Amino acid sequence: MAAASPISLSWASTLPKQLIEKSSTITPTFPTFSINACLRQTSLNEQACSRRRQILLGVGALATSWIPASFVSAEVPANYRAFVDSEDGYSYYYPSDWRDFDYLGHDSAFKDRYLALQNVRVSFIPTTKTDIHELGPMEEVIYNLVTHKFSAPTQKATIFDMQERNVDGKNYYTFEYDLTSTNFSRTAFATVAIANGRYYTLIVGANERRWRRVRDQLKVVADSFKVLDI
Repeated sequence: MAAASPISLSWASTLPKQLIEKSSTITPTFPTFSINACLRQTSLNEQACSRRRQILLGVGALATSWIPASFVSAEVPANYRAFVDSEDGYSYYYPSDWRDFDYLGHDSAFKDRYLALQNVRVSFIPTTKTDIHELGPMEEVIYNLVTHKFSAPTQKATIFDMQERNVDGKNYYTFEYDLTSTNFSRTAFATVAIANGRYYTLIVGANERRWRRVRDQLKVVADSFKVLDI
């Protein structure tokens, strides 16, 4: 795996204020810009969710007949499990005590068994692009995502960090951000990539008050996301 090229946390402070924040005063909502493959129709939703449960993978439970060899050779970290969707072309790790659930507008999702706001979810939309670089400079792409796609118009959005990595010839942007409303704040990592004619987005986050305790755990999830050839 190639080393990531990190942008220091101090980067955010060098941008114009309007590039990093916008005011907010409403109850939090988390809009997405993705189409869930499970939402084509009710029957397909049930089939897809059933298929999803069948491809939850732990250490030693990898079905090598259909999972890419590069993934099989990777060691799943302790206290994590692997989720591999070879049909839709992506994989990632999630904490082993989390449970899968249906998250509207997303293809897969897992959450902490006790803290529902502590979760990971993946979505994708069609695109004619072939690489994330085709969308423009990393700073511009991430700013537009956080301020125009992830946040509601009256939420305050803050970007803390951005990183780019290349794995097996595929490029990924991973970034840390916060969305704040009057009575609520949520912090998250997101990883985006393009492959298979799809624009993939993974988001993993938690309540801002718990962020210091779970940040390192959730960064493993964000960094584990990979797109697979289909």
